[in-house]
Amino acid sequence: MKELTKAEEQIMQVLWKLEEAFVKDILLKLPDPKPAYNTVSTIVRILQQKGFVGYKTFGKSHKYHAIVTKEAYTKSFMKGFVKRYFDGSYQQMVSFFTGEDNLSLHDLEQLMEELKNKEP
Repeated sequence: MKELTKAEEQIMQVLWKLEEAFVKDILLKLPDPKPAYNTVSTIVRILQQKGFVGYKTFGKSHKYHAIVTKEAYTKSFMKGFVKRYFDGSYQQMVSFFTGEDNLSLHDLEQLMEELKNKEP
């Protein structure tokens, strides 16, 4: 799965929340300063070409929806992130965050509990 640009990801975040939206709806949910309508429309069409977004036609308008789920994209993105920055080792990643004080002992214990619950 291709990685999204920052602008593409921002639009996908809106679509994941709204589930379906016209370009004007997406634009309303974007933070200020808002991009131009044509910019959002262009990015949505790029997302469609990349296979992230589908649409239904209503007259001359298109109502867009995500084809790729947030969970599927996050999983793919994180695998690539861990591979690029931590040599594919989730252990190195966790070690990095615990060393940077970004992950407390309580957070680490919760993470361990979640991992135990996911084991088959």
